[in-house]
Amino acid sequence: MKQEHMQQIAAARQAIEGRMKEGKISRIYFVACGGSQAVMMSAQYMFDRELNIPSATYTSNEFNYGTPKAFDASSIVITISHSGATPETVAAAQRATDSGALSIAFSNVVNSPLWRAAGYPIHYDHGEEADEVDKGGTVELRAWFEFLKALDPQNVARWQAASDAVESLPDLKAKAAELYRTKCTEYADRTKREKLIYTMGSGANYGEMYSLAICWLMEMQWVNSNCIHSGEYFHGPFEVTDFDVPFIISVGNGATRHLDERALAFASEFSKELLVIDERAFDYSGVPENVQEYFAPELLGAVIRVFVEAHAHDTGHSLSVRRYMWQMKY
Repeated sequence: MKQEHMQQIAAARQAIEGRMKEGKISRIYFVACGGSQAVMMSAQYMFDRELNIPSATYTSNEFNYGTPKAFDASSIVITISHSGATPETVAAAQRATDSGALSIAFSNVVNSPLWRAAGYPIHYDHGEEADEVDKGGTVELRAWFEFLKALDPQNVARWQAASDAVESLPDLKAKAAELYRTKCTEYADRTKREKLIYTMGSGANYGEMYSLAICWLMEMQWVNSNCIHSGEYFHGPFEVTDFDVPFIISVGNGATRHLDERALAFASEFSKELLVIDERAFDYSGVPENVQEYFAPELLGAVIRVFVEAHAHDTGHSLSVRRYMWQMKY
């Protein structure tokens, strides 16, 4: 990973350490919009599982207009905007900075409005020419483990080992993508004329399935979709299950795997249009077993990318085409 990225992560970690020593961290808020929510959901799941400090995920304008009462100068507010120009996310970062909270932001664009609004901006690379280890998901995962070193100091060795293992992530993502390439491309071909595809997952992987529904399918492919939490499937959504109703189901490798397995068992009985991605099938070489659950969403994301690129190819609908987004004022 580039020195630039590591130095920015280190600066944010040191700021967290300083506030921890002063006993001035009461809450952690993960704030973003759209696809960036996937990253935030996985991070919040991790932090809630590992810390006594409560955390919450907010879409940016919900944070701005429905600001939680507990938010104050003792909070950490972490934001992400790829362009660094998402107005509501910029406003959230600025609100955090102005309140005296610790404001950390991730963006691909240096000196963007978000970059200037946050106290501790962190850059990541993007594009085909960029090294995978310097791209958003990898930089963010490295940052979470570095932050946990400050927030959970009694387990520094565990989080250091996890942070070191992030260097192997690009290779593991490539292996995951190849493992599921045939299944993904075949499913894309079978569903290329479908007007609706449901997604389902839980735990650390829920964010990726949420992003698949609202961004990859609804935004980029104009396919109706909804992300169903596996734990909620039997509380209403399973009534839509039928032989020709397509589902993409992620079966996690962590604490909530039972939820996914239970939902999959039912869906498999009644639907013939399933794409099942089992995170236990992924290669986790070099990743400590006690943090593999937190690496899995990045590997899942690599598999999802294979499916959506194949789907875009088969439908002839480019992932870059928009009807409203960026085309008009809204």
